[in-house]
Amino acid sequence: MSIAILPMSKEFNWNSATVGLIQSSFFWGYLLTQIVGGIWADKLGGKVVLGFGVVWWSIATVLTPFAAKLGLPFLLVVRALMGIGEGVAMPAMNNMLSKWIPVSERSRSLALVYSGMYLGSVTGLAFSPILIQKFGWPSVFYSFGSLGSIWFALWLTKAYSTPKDDPGLSEQEKRLIMDGSVSKEPVTNIPWKLILSKAPVWALIISHFCHNWGTFILLTWMPTYYSQVLKFNLTESGLLCVLPWLTMAIFANLGGWIADTLVSKGFSITSVRKIMQSIGFLGPAFFLTQLSHVKTPAFAVLCMACSQGSDAFSQSGLYSNHQDIGPRYAGVLLGLSNTAGVLAGVFGTAATGYILQKGSWDDVFKVAVVLYIIGTLVWNFFSTGERILE
Repeated sequence: MSIAILPMSKEFNWNSATVGLIQSSFFWGYLLTQIVGGIWADKLGGKVVLGFGVVWWSIATVLTPFAAKLGLPFLLVVRALMGIGEGVAMPAMNNMLSKWIPVSERSRSLALVYSGMYLGSVTGLAFSPILIQKFGWPSVFYSFGSLGSIWFALWLTKAYSTPKDDPGLSEQEKRLIMDGSVSKEPVTNIPWKLILSKAPVWALIISHFCHNWGTFILLTWMPTYYSQVLKFNLTESGLLCVLPWLTMAIFANLGGWIADTLVSKGFSITSVRKIMQSIGFLGPAFFLTQLSHVKTPAFAVLCMACSQGSDAFSQSGLYSNHQDIGPRYAGVLLGLSNTAGVLAGVFGTAATGYILQKGSWDDVFKVAVVLYIIGTLVWNFFSTGERILE
C-alpha cells in the first residue's frame, strides 16, 4: 500500500491528511484482533488462527481496488477488514514458537520467522513499481492478494500447532522438543489480574508502543518521504525502500545469533534482552536525528537503512520477551503488547499526515526519537528475562 498510495493519491486527489487516514485505517482493524488473536491462539492453536487470518486478509487485499473506486469510506472499511485478518498473525506465530522452540534457540528462531515479514516487504516494494507501470496500481492488490491461497494450501498440509500434533515426528523428537518446557496443553483460563499486576508486562506494553511509533511511520511513509523530500520517482522510491527492509532481515538474524550466543556463554536472559532492545531503541534514534543534517539522497537512504537495521535487534529484545516471562500465555502477552504497538501505528501514521501539513519531516522524526528514548528508560528499569507467569 505504501507504494500504491502514490499513484492512488494522484488519481483520487488525496492530500497528506487523507493519505495518513487511509494508511492508519488498516490499524483500526489490526487493533481489534490483537488480544482476541492471542486468546484464540492459546486456546485453539496457532495453526487454525494464522490460517484464518491469512485467508481473511488475502480476500480484503483483492477487494481493495474495488473499494477505492467506490469511494473513500468503502476503502477505509476494507483496509480495516484487512487489518482484522493480519491482527491475529503475530499472536499466533508467537504461540507456535513458544510450543516448538527451546529457550536456547529462541532469539534465532524468532528472528528467522520475523525476517520473513521483512523479506515480504522487500518483495512487495521491489515488484510493486513494476506492476504499477505495466498493469496499473490495482494489479498490486490482485497479485499479492492471490498469493494467500497458495500459502494456505501448503499451510493446511505442512503446519502443526504443537510437536504433539505432527505425525512426521518420532516420539524421541517430540520428547526432545518438549523436554523441560512448559505445559503444551491449551490454555483454558487466562489470569488477567495476575498478568496486568506485573511491572515487566507493563514494560513490554509501553516499550512496544514506543518502538512501533517509529517503525510504522517508516513502514507507511518512507516512499512518500523519498518522493517528496529526495525527489525520487516511483520506481526509485520502491527500489530504495527495499534496502532498509533487507537490512532488517539481515540484522534480525545477526541479532538473534548474538543473543543466543550470549545466553549460551552464561549471560542472564534479562541482561541479553536489555542489551538487544537498547540497541533496537537507541540505534534508530541516532540515525533519525542524522536525517536533519543530510546533504545527499544517498546519505538519507543510508541513514534509513541503518535505522531499520538497528531496529531489527528488537526481535531479540522485546519480541522474544513474551516467551521469557510467560511462555504458557505467549499469545495473549504478544496480543497485549502489540495492541499498544498498533495504537502507536494508528496515532503515529495519522499524526504524521497532520504534522506534514503544518510542519516538516524533522518534526516527524523528533517525535519518534523522543519515544525511542522513553522506551529505552522504561525497558531498562522494569523489564526482566525471568519467568513471572506459570
